Amino acid sequence: MTERRKLERIDVDEIAYIFGDGTSLRCRVVNMSEQGAAIELPSKQFVNPTFRLMLERNRAIYSCRLIWSSDNRIGVAFE
Repeated sequence: MTERRKLERIDVDEIAYIFGDGTSLRCRVVNMSEQGAAIELPSKQFVNPTFRLMLERNRAIYSCRLIWSSDNRIGVAFE
């Protein structure tokens, strides 16, 4: 498979929260770069095309755009 990312992702294994539209969902960031992340959800769930992601450790917030989804994982680009 051809790698399409411009920046290498780093494994992080960090608890985070997806939020928007008055709801939130606990998740786990598997890996990330300055441009995006792979996120593992507790189960296969619908996620809006755009949302915000907050990392639990440092409370950093990212605006995200959904790029791909597969089973209980999604890939996002930071906006």
